[in-house]
Amino acid sequence: MKVLKFPLAKITICFITGVLTAYNWQPDLFLINSAVILLLLTFSVSYLLSGKNSKFTIFFTITAYLISFFIGCLTLLFHTASFQKTNYTNCKKAYEKPQNITLCLREKLKGNDYNERYIALINQIENQNYSGRIIINIQKDSLPDRLIIGNIIRLKTTLQNNPSPKNPNQFDYGKYLKDKQIYAQIYATKSELSINKKFKKDIWYYNAKLHTRIVNNLTRNDFNQTEMNVALALILGQRQEISPEIVQDYQFSGATHILSVSGLHVGFIMLFITFILKPIGNTPKGSFIKLIAILTSLILFAIISGLSPCVLRSVVMFSFLAIGNYLHRSDNTYHTLLVSILLILLFEPYFLFDIGFQLSYLALFFILWLQPLLKNLWIPKNKIVLNLWNVLTVSFAAQIGTLPLCLYYFHQFPGLFFVTNIVIIPILTFIMIAGILVMILAVFNIAPLFLIQILEKSIYLLNKIIHYVASFDSFVIKNISFNNYYLFAFYLWIIISIIWVKRPNYFKLTGVLISVIILQLSSLFTKKNIQSQHEIIVYNIKKKTIISERNGENVTFFCSDDFFKASSKNNILNSYLVGNFSHLKKKTKIKNTLYFNNKKIFILDSSGVYQKKTQPDILLLTQSPKINLNRIINNLHPKIIIADASNSYSIQKYWKATCLKQKIPFHATNEKGYYKLLN
Repeated sequence: MKVLKFPLAKITICFITGVLTAYNWQPDLFLINSAVILLLLTFSVSYLLSGKNSKFTIFFTITAYLISFFIGCLTLLFHTASFQKTNYTNCKKAYEKPQNITLCLREKLKGNDYNERYIALINQIENQNYSGRIIINIQKDSLPDRLIIGNIIRLKTTLQNNPSPKNPNQFDYGKYLKDKQIYAQIYATKSELSINKKFKKDIWYYNAKLHTRIVNNLTRNDFNQTEMNVALALILGQRQEISPEIVQDYQFSGATHILSVSGLHVGFIMLFITFILKPIGNTPKGSFIKLIAILTSLILFAIISGLSPCVLRSVVMFSFLAIGNYLHRSDNTYHTLLVSILLILLFEPYFLFDIGFQLSYLALFFILWLQPLLKNLWIPKNKIVLNLWNVLTVSFAAQIGTLPLCLYYFHQFPGLFFVTNIVIIPILTFIMIAGILVMILAVFNIAPLFLIQILEKSIYLLNKIIHYVASFDSFVIKNISFNNYYLFAFYLWIIISIIWVKRPNYFKLTGVLISVIILQLSSLFTKKNIQSQHEIIVYNIKKKTIISERNGENVTFFCSDDFFKASSKNNILNSYLVGNFSHLKKKTKIKNTLYFNNKKIFILDSSGVYQKKTQPDILLLTQSPKINLNRIINNLHPKIIIADASNSYSIQKYWKATCLKQKIPFHATNEKGYYKLLN
């Protein structure tokens, strides 16, 4: 694989390895600094000696890679906000009792049924300077005027830690926020807010005003709200107002990527600007004018789109590609790609853990590497067919490159993705060109009505096509179990297979066969792990009592009959089945007594009825029974007491205090999450 022969590739890989190492183990900062200084001295000495004696070249090379590794560690530690003394995580009292907090709104998030949600920057806590990003949840309809980005707010409240998953195999939202340097949340009502009349007028403030101006001007021209929300997502990267139904249609059709401003959109802009500037000759002066025009357009687009992380990384990536073309380095596209990755991660190493970052670069890499191979499989003579074939091969290359990662994160596969991409690319091309033009003109309120209507109808047509493709449910493969062993094995097989197909030989074929064996071993290892497991789970589901028993791949759910009628609740159980490579064997009503690994579990429900001779090892309290817990403990002598989310919060506080006095472990699922009992 030629790309790995580039020194820059090895340096980038070492740097990324350093970032991953620091992320998972968080080494001591003093040790990392000491290692970097020592290696820099070794690097300098080996460089001087390698000029006189080639034997020292190997030391110079190894030292360079080690420096890259430790700089990767240092970069992540330096950019971890919680390690900074002024970060609000170091103000422990703010988590314990209400404090006067001053913050500035930075970014609006998608709200929920109860709250408007914003990312804010903390400025002060009790008049002491602090910093850090935080989420503030403001009760809906609590303010007469809509808040805007740049508002400086003061309130007295307590910081709350990000939530941890309360049920097995759920999406870890707390970890997601932590990777974005957000460590806590605030919940507020109107009475708690004091809004300063002054604004923090930075680039985020003016950007928000620009978006508001665009939306207001389009609304005055009767732009349909549904289509406008999609247009704002496509052009400005603002997905907050898109309905869940439309998002689901785009997911099932395999077109989710077009709702997030990414490499696809920035690539369109770059191609469009290049097309407009085609009359300018390819003289040194003309090429320089083209480069400046492209870079200026990309920077302006990034600003108009809100400077979101996905836009910034795409703009950086394509800016380097444009510079590479200008320097006639188009043959070294991989170099350009690696430089953009390294530069982005140097400034923001936490992008490495962003799903969008991973998918963007994987898709682009496989398009550059695999698409030429697919394209040469068939060369149609008809230009229209050739263009369709090119679109199809680009789509397949990107899909092959991102498929294992998509299965790992999302556990589903849209079977009609290639149909979607063939149909929507021409429409999307027009929408991007018309949309950018409309948005620019809307800033000055001079967008012609006919152009707005054309854009609106185009998006309406796009939504209809997406909805039609998504309606073929049988082509959407859902609930695919996929773990990290599969992820590694599948990528190994895909990469080695492509290397073999490009230039077949005996050794590469051997590599393909070995990768197939590794793929089978990962499957066997996963199956053996699953088969050896036996566990019981008490779930945390509001007002419901749900228990599962898993023996290998077979799962039995104990619950009430009405639970399975609520499809939204089934998502919790589906996540458990998919995450554990299991299937539902049966569902049955909850019994008062369960046995597991020679332990007796007694379930005490709202009736409060029990027998003294029961003598359980585990007592599960459900449906808020009116009981004297002290008497029950003295009669039954349980070793641990569990209370699920079907109990009222007030009664659980009483139970917790009682168990503390009796020195018996107490596990409340709404506080500690699900309870697991392993064999």
